[in-house]
Amino acid sequence: MSAESLRASATALLESWSPPTGSDQSLRQAMLAFLGAAPRGCLREHAPGHITASAVVFSHDEREVLLTLHPRVGSWIQLGGHCEESDDTVAGAALREAVEESGIDGLHMEPELYGAQAHPITCSLGVPTRHLDLLFRITAPAGAVPVRSAESTELRWWPVDALPDNADVLLR
Repeated sequence: MSAESLRASATALLESWSPPTGSDQSLRQAMLAFLGAAPRGCLREHAPGHITASAVVFSHDEREVLLTLHPRVGSWIQLGGHCEESDDTVAGAALREAVEESGIDGLHMEPELYGAQAHPITCSLGVPTRHLDLLFRITAPAGAVPVRSAESTELRWWPVDALPDNADVLLR
């Protein structure tokens, strides 16, 4: 439960990930270099940028994906957010964020990295920074009904083949 354990877990995830494209491979290498130079780079206090934990939550039958209309970003995005020093791993942070933001218990997370993204953003720090998202694939139990948290303008299931025009989510 420390910046070191978060950094170690992020590094291990990225080292074991086999990116599907050349641009993903390039992002993987950049994130590994970032982690090598930023001992506290998994925490939001690292203003130049920080690793964030994201959850791509699919319905039990994988026909829908749960997206949040993020108030700061103004787009429909996957659930997730900042790692906390109380998190043991980035994967644990992603699952915590998914439960907090969806209100759904019984989520099942695949342990390997699903993908990665990088986004410029002005987050809760109040200054421009960069979110280096590590994404995890999560499946909700049958009949799961999401409950919007205070962190979201709106929260809803979207068919994977009919996402809104302003969606920014990685689906493979």
